[in-house]
Amino acid sequence: MSEPVLEIAKLTKAYNRGQPSEIAVLKGVDLTVEQGEVVALVAPSGAGKSTLLHIAGLLDVADAGTLRLNGQDVAGLTDAARTALRRETVGFIYQFHHLLPEFSALENIVLPQLANGVANGAAHQKAENLLASVGLADRAAHRPAALSGGEQQRVAFCRALANAPRLLLADEPTGNLDPDTSDTVFGAMMDQVRGTGLSALIATHNLDLAARMDRAVRLEGGALVPV
Repeated sequence: MSEPVLEIAKLTKAYNRGQPSEIAVLKGVDLTVEQGEVVALVAPSGAGKSTLLHIAGLLDVADAGTLRLNGQDVAGLTDAARTALRRETVGFIYQFHHLLPEFSALENIVLPQLANGVANGAAHQKAENLLASVGLADRAAHRPAALSGGEQQRVAFCRALANAPRLLLADEPTGNLDPDTSDTVFGAMMDQVRGTGLSALIATHNLDLAARMDRAVRLEGGALVPV
């Protein structure tokens, strides 16, 4: 059997550690995401799901516990090694698209590839292919301000896939959209995830969307429980 893309064990995280105002957010989280598996992370606002996603994607560091990403134990990695592993392995989508406003949809997908050493021509071709795959081929030259909310999120999704990650981490990726647009964006996202065999951990408070994934876990009291 292939090795899981993400393995987390006994993960803890507190803010204001050692202070009277210490807030324990994660209290021994255990989670495994297998290759090709799509897992819903269900939790209300403030429960710590963003913290968990940031730790899983090497944007933050846990206080204790173990984390293996793409088979590699991240303990002891230098900042440079963590950055390289994150760039090669993880794609992020947030509730707000965070596209660069001065660049077109196409350029927003090209830039992370160039930063990863991809040749300009290949980067443009992949960006065009990704936009076409989510129905946005005719919007490639538009800047974010000229795109609808659903279009902006689809571009953000394409950007997350630009460097062929093994793991997609999404934090309420349709939370700012109306129900119909949310369904369209989520459907396009799932088509791509399923088509590429990508693994994904997707935070959502929408139980209907969670039911369309392989399984769901709930962050409750600082730990994960099955839904």
